Amino acid sequence: MKRVSWPTRKELTRYTIVVVTTVLIMSIFFALVDLGISNLIKLIIN
Repeated sequence: MKRVSWPTRKELTRYTIVVVTTVLIMSIFFALVDLGISNLIKLIIN
């Protein structure tokens, strides 16, 4: 563990913000895709 280079507090904050933002964007994208596919299937079935 002596050779591990730990991130600074500033880097850690930046990385955390990047990860949370990416997860939010991806979850919104997949929610919209899921909604679109669900509506398409409903149109085809009815």
